[in-house]
Amino acid sequence: MPTIIIVLWVGLIAWGIWELIQYFRRKNAATIVSKEVFKENMRKSQIVDVRGKDEFDAGHILGARNLPYLQMKQRGNELRKDQPIYLYDEKKTLSSRAAIALKKQGYTNLYILKGGYAEWDGKIKRKKN
Repeated sequence: MPTIIIVLWVGLIAWGIWELIQYFRRKNAATIVSKEVFKENMRKSQIVDVRGKDEFDAGHILGARNLPYLQMKQRGNELRKDQPIYLYDEKKTLSSRAAIALKKQGYTNLYILKGGYAEWDGKIKRKKN
């Protein structure tokens, strides 16, 4: 019985260390900004929706382009490195992962919308069927 407890504690500690490392990777990859800052800087930046195409078509921030997180490695070079990139998804989980992937590709001016699309109250666009 004590062996099982030791194994569980080691597993729990390892998981905690992994989560801590991921937290700092996400934090160093991009700056999280409020929707007010996001709106203020929209016109002079690239806005990227990292959700899937169906979610994007159902509704997205006006002026955003769709670059799903799952395609980030293959299509990341479609973005300009000389302009800020504002990322968003439904909350902000995928945006953080996308920021890490883009940072690995050499992008530096990365920002994530705090609260994601779920809390967006600005202009949106929906694809007409």
